[in-house]
Amino acid sequence: MFSYRHAFHAGNHADVLKHAIYLHILDYYGRKEAPYTVIDTHAGAGLYDLDGEWAQTKGECEQGLDLVIEAERPPPMIARYLEAVAELNPDGNAHYYPGSPWLALTSMRAQDSFHGFELHPTEFPALNQNISQLFARPNRRVKTHNDDGFHGTSRFLPPVSRRGIVMMDPSYEAKSDYKKAIDSIEAALKRFAQCCFILWYPLVQRQEVKNLQRQLEKLQVSWLQASLQVKEPSSDGFGLHGSSMFIINPPWTLATELKTTLPWLKTTLAQDDKATFRLKEHQG
Repeated sequence: MFSYRHAFHAGNHADVLKHAIYLHILDYYGRKEAPYTVIDTHAGAGLYDLDGEWAQTKGECEQGLDLVIEAERPPPMIARYLEAVAELNPDGNAHYYPGSPWLALTSMRAQDSFHGFELHPTEFPALNQNISQLFARPNRRVKTHNDDGFHGTSRFLPPVSRRGIVMMDPSYEAKSDYKKAIDSIEAALKRFAQCCFILWYPLVQRQEVKNLQRQLEKLQVSWLQASLQVKEPSSDGFGLHGSSMFIINPPWTLATELKTTLPWLKTTLAQDDKATFRLKEHQG
């Protein structure tokens, strides 16, 4: 159950798509003075050493972040993403990679709040250790929970400010994660229909992916779906050929940015001539 480590995949093509979109949403919420709450259902360690053994095992950063760094004329969304990575790496070389909790905590203001869930027995203490680097003393607005984020999210909704972002990025190590994701979103929407939900999921040749996509697109809310395929699906049905982001109640600025960003990412991160992208919107 706990064999997955995000460090194996830190900085890959899926992270580039996921975190560029996430930063845009965080920046959008920061435009208003009113506080907002971020809930990260599968926080991981929060920060990753790209020179470490786990990241080097697969070297997926070479087909993601490294290509983006080397590319010319990145669109604004990607330029912002690269700024966030550069803040961690002042010598100009990518040694460390910010996970979603790090991006949220370095984007938030003093009035904003964060709840990070992580079940993994070694990732959870690593998350707390990494978060401690950002604060000289304990911060009452930043809470971590060694608990199941699928079930724990709803108890913090709605936040007092009625402004909230839920980042849902499970490992999908267990096939049941696909159903748990949609069940968790549906339950949370009943408590806080105005929340911005961000769901990442892999593009792999599984029936569970198709079922999840169909169920998500049936939701009677405003949503946006951004998918990036970097290569042709493998003939044996295994392996990640892309990823998708499903955003409920997206910022109105997001679709416009993605119309420029997705074509650039397709060209920059393509591993063969079957690379493509998809952008779909629905007004609830």
